[in-house]
Amino acid sequence: MLATGGNRLVRGVGGGLELSLRAAALPWMLGLRWAGSLGRPSRRGMPQPVRSLSLALKVAADELFFATELVSGALSVGRADRRRLAREIDAAHVLFERRGWLARPESFHRTPPRLAEVALRDARGGRRSYQHLSFTSGFAPHDGEPGRARWLGYAPNRTAHAWLLRHAGAPRPWVVCVPGFRMGRPAVDFAGFRAGWLHEELGLNVAIAVLPFHGPRRVGRRSGDGYLSGDFIDTLHAQAQAVWDLRRLVGWLRHEGAPAVGAYGVSLGAYTVSLLAALEPELDCAVAGIPASCFVGLARTSVPPGLVALAERFGFPFARIEALLRVVSPLALQPQLPRERCFIYAATADRLAPPSQAWDLWLHWNRPRVAWYHGSHVSFLFEPEVRALLREALGADGMLRARAATATLRAPRAASRARLSLAAVPRPLAPTSS
Repeated sequence: MLATGGNRLVRGVGGGLELSLRAAALPWMLGLRWAGSLGRPSRRGMPQPVRSLSLALKVAADELFFATELVSGALSVGRADRRRLAREIDAAHVLFERRGWLARPESFHRTPPRLAEVALRDARGGRRSYQHLSFTSGFAPHDGEPGRARWLGYAPNRTAHAWLLRHAGAPRPWVVCVPGFRMGRPAVDFAGFRAGWLHEELGLNVAIAVLPFHGPRRVGRRSGDGYLSGDFIDTLHAQAQAVWDLRRLVGWLRHEGAPAVGAYGVSLGAYTVSLLAALEPELDCAVAGIPASCFVGLARTSVPPGLVALAERFGFPFARIEALLRVVSPLALQPQLPRERCFIYAATADRLAPPSQAWDLWLHWNRPRVAWYHGSHVSFLFEPEVRALLREALGADGMLRARAATATLRAPRAASRARLSLAAVPRPLAPTSS
């Protein structure tokens, strides 16, 4: 008993020391970011921020979020896991190359079975009533994949969840919302998507999915712990399961009579929606808000180059990790939607998902409709350009009219997969297509 108490004391002191060291390094890290040496990769022709006091305050909110993640150690892998992770990365690279998944990333993803059994219960959060949908995910990594047994051991993650806002009466179009990192709770998700506006003003049915490791699926202390911790094998499995679960949800909505289904994600959710658009043929539109598009790119722009080199010495071979993550990268797979049905909004001063990530996705999607705003990652909720783009992309009447128009031109089988057709409307700050 004394030994146990002593071990706890040692762990407590060690944890406190680590936290102190992180806090001591924080001013240096933030100083480098503010000086411009981090987090600002640029592309030729990419819109640039216009400096102002309001912009500085918005950027400060991004940096505050980054600081909390840095101090908490949520974005790092412990020493005990580094050797294990290095072995898994090497083994996964050999396996993925042998099975052809690196050459053809789409072949890594299996078509999930139709969702037949769900649990629905009425719930209330604050002043809003909604339905809580849950179902058995059924996802498992491929036989032989490194980390498979560990992944299947995350018991709370085996059940998928979504929050539903549904209109009574005739069927209406659905928008499937995919939250960002650290979201996954009803009150946060409803606020983050302005779900009331989508539901009441745009007239949509709304389904907000919960990502793996988030909300009721969390396996750590906080929602999202483990998804972007630096354990890239778990990140790969999480992203594969996220798309698997979303495809089952989209299929269930279709089976329930949805006349149209769009997908809208923010931040990490935008990354997921971008991948979904490459794999799911039953989508009518896709909106990627303040998107991430490359996990390794995020890691490289979040820490100084010297620390990146040090991380590689400690078992993080970023070139090999980037090759592995091709199988869940939206930049490695072609969208099934034409560009008229894809939409992006992005911040010129984003400090969490650098604007270059949105720019790369915009190019990969063949330069669809994009709205740039002079703000930061967390300011998207208050930017008028964002609301204008969402109204254009997700307006219920437009979704139905476009779907009906395309359906008349196709054979019955193809008509069931007719897509939403939306005209691209130019906006200030939108880059040219030249």
